[in-house]
Amino acid sequence: MKASYRWLRELVPQLEEAKHSPRELAARLTASGLEVEGITEFGEAADACIVVRVVSMRPHPTKSGLRLVTVERGGGATQEVVCGAPNVPDPGGLVVLAPLGARLPAVNLTIAKRAIGGVESEGMLCSEEELGLGEGHEGIIVLPVGIAEPGTKLSQAVPNMRDTVLEIGLTPNRPDGLGHVGLAREICALYGFPFAWPSSGVTGKTSSQATSDVVSITVDDAERCPHYGAAGAVGVKIGASPLAIRYRLAALGVRSISNVVDVTNVVMLEFGHPMHAFDLDRVRGARVVVRRANDGEKLTTLDGVERTLVADDLLICDGEGPVALAGIMGGASSEIQSDTKRVLFEVAWFDPRGIRRSGRRHAMHTESSHRFERGVDPGDVSRVLDRAVSLTLELAGGEATKGQIHVQGARTSPEPTQPLRRSIHFRARRMPELLGVDVPFAEAKGILERLGCEVTAKDDAEADVIVPTHRPDLTREVDLVEEVIRVRGMDAVPAELPAIRASRDVGGREELSRRARQVAVGIGLSEAITFGFTSTSMLATLSAPTPTVVLANPLGEHHAVMRTTVLPGLLDAVRNARRHGQRDVREFTIGSVFLARDEKSGKKDDELPNERLRIGMVLAGERPGWLGKPKDFDAWDIKGYASALLAGISGEAVSVVPATRDTAPGHLHPRGAAFLEVNGTRVGTFGILHPDVVDALELDGEVLVAEIDMEPFAAGPKTPQYAAIPRFPASPRDASFAVKDAIPAGEVEQVVRAAAGPLAVDVKLFDRFVGGNLPEGYSSLTFRVVYRANDRTLTDAEVDAAHANVHKEVETRLGATLR
Repeated sequence: MKASYRWLRELVPQLEEAKHSPRELAARLTASGLEVEGITEFGEAADACIVVRVVSMRPHPTKSGLRLVTVERGGGATQEVVCGAPNVPDPGGLVVLAPLGARLPAVNLTIAKRAIGGVESEGMLCSEEELGLGEGHEGIIVLPVGIAEPGTKLSQAVPNMRDTVLEIGLTPNRPDGLGHVGLAREICALYGFPFAWPSSGVTGKTSSQATSDVVSITVDDAERCPHYGAAGAVGVKIGASPLAIRYRLAALGVRSISNVVDVTNVVMLEFGHPMHAFDLDRVRGARVVVRRANDGEKLTTLDGVERTLVADDLLICDGEGPVALAGIMGGASSEIQSDTKRVLFEVAWFDPRGIRRSGRRHAMHTESSHRFERGVDPGDVSRVLDRAVSLTLELAGGEATKGQIHVQGARTSPEPTQPLRRSIHFRARRMPELLGVDVPFAEAKGILERLGCEVTAKDDAEADVIVPTHRPDLTREVDLVEEVIRVRGMDAVPAELPAIRASRDVGGREELSRRARQVAVGIGLSEAITFGFTSTSMLATLSAPTPTVVLANPLGEHHAVMRTTVLPGLLDAVRNARRHGQRDVREFTIGSVFLARDEKSGKKDDELPNERLRIGMVLAGERPGWLGKPKDFDAWDIKGYASALLAGISGEAVSVVPATRDTAPGHLHPRGAAFLEVNGTRVGTFGILHPDVVDALELDGEVLVAEIDMEPFAAGPKTPQYAAIPRFPASPRDASFAVKDAIPAGEVEQVVRAAAGPLAVDVKLFDRFVGGNLPEGYSSLTFRVVYRANDRTLTDAEVDAAHANVHKEVETRLGATLR
């Protein structure tokens, strides 16, 4: 929201009297929650330019189309300026001169002496574009005769040309701040000034025709349009708005179009309530109908785009068809044109949710929809209509039609019925309970009254508060408490530490997540914070389970469903890193996935999804080198990281089961894909991302991923058990076997461990050999088995017997050959 400081000063004269500067006001508004994000000086050129009177004109001696204009700049002093504008007024007319040294920020120009066709020009007569008023550059600005004496600064002749604009970042719950009247009311509450409404009631001539005589209004959808108000003006003359109005609009980023159209924008910026002006002679059948659209119905809006409507769109129609998309943009068929004589003003209250849906559906976000989506004041319709008609008569002449029309449900009348206002019970004791500071009840009552509330005190500690219609965000007692401290000043709340007792107790999932983070960081991974949302197409690409939670109103198609795997966010991180030139990635993320309920669980379809905690990791690029050269990550790297991570989380031995072409997960390449198991339970997968997935996601290069389900370890790892230092020596034995390549080394290790019996305290694979005299398709695997007893020194016979059993079991069960 752009706010004019000059306009606010007109609405709150005490600002000028108390000499509150724009920056001081900005600081006060920001402290109260209406954050001022920027302060811009507007119309700096108006201080440098002066008003001059045309004395004479003559053709340029050498340049066709140019003229030499002699102007009086005050005190009888004159000077000659070269000018090519076609609209230089006759002698006696007033124009704007930018003298030597004047800076025009709008066109980034500083005026200097220059020769044009051999004639020196010591200044420039300014157009609208050069003064930042608009885009018009075909002619210079001609001021009304008598506006000021020659030599007067332009900023003094037209005060609105010099202003300070506050850019306020309003939160969606404060629609009352989207108009200058609302901001003025807020300022009065903050400083304790009395608030006075701008003059209301129609001033000017009134026609003998009643508004109800020139148009009939029907509302077919009272739910989406609970209140539709209209008023008219006849005999108007369309033209340009006065400079003061045009500069006010330009300062606030609104382009001036014509006097009547400018009225609708001025009133919207003043009250924060959007309105629309129709050319009555182009409203077919002299009828206005508010209804839902028919599927496939067409409407060409003011931006020249033909839009195809759906049944959920709310339309403003005339006797033959749609003329506006309600609350968003008018149609081209009934817009105000240069020959318009009769005007119908519309001020309505539309359901914010419907406006929001239509705006998103048609990708339209306008000043009007921005306000309606947040909720305008339903109680100011009549006042806004009066202001629009009065300003129209002032700027465009004509006469006001008699009375207004207000359609509210089944009721149509010239006077509106005020909407019901919310009542909230307010207790003084809630302020210290919520704020930690005691606010006198009388002071709190005064603050609420300054904000427009009606406060009926029951005693010195309780009151009933009726909330004004312009504050839809005040719905509960806690909101009133917040308003009191917001206006009183947040700096009045003392800084105190809360009276809490520290505890190490945390929930199971939190403790599990913390432990997993510690392990992941300990093995060299960095955490990526990822969204719980993703797209259906991303899940399909990763062959993940079908999403069960679909968002009804997603922020975008890439965040339309809740994830069923944690990999999408990690892969997005890899893609973004590589787009920024960072190819080496070692990251992990922890979060929930949302899966369908198992049919065996007995849960109903409407129950919440099965939410499980998972950790995912991704490796891409090169592993860091120390003494050797860096090399690309491969399947052994992801195996090592995943096994170490799972071992740290579970506190158990981890088994790796290679996947086959048939069993490999769809998002992994069968070569290098494997499953992670703990105590025979499969809890994770790892491997090389399938090339088709890499191409689909534009990841550019080989990527390795792992995903582990942490729910089985929520109870925490087993408590470590103390073991005494061995008192007796160990007896190591080595055994080499020629094993088929199709048999995993882990399976051989399991057989060795089982066959060695209880005397074996450790089994390790320490050598793998291929080639030599080994048959093709075989590898030599060498294991070291360490035997030890806790109560005695083992004899050679005991160790030899156990080791012989190892030889026998491996040969028998796996078809291996002892080497």
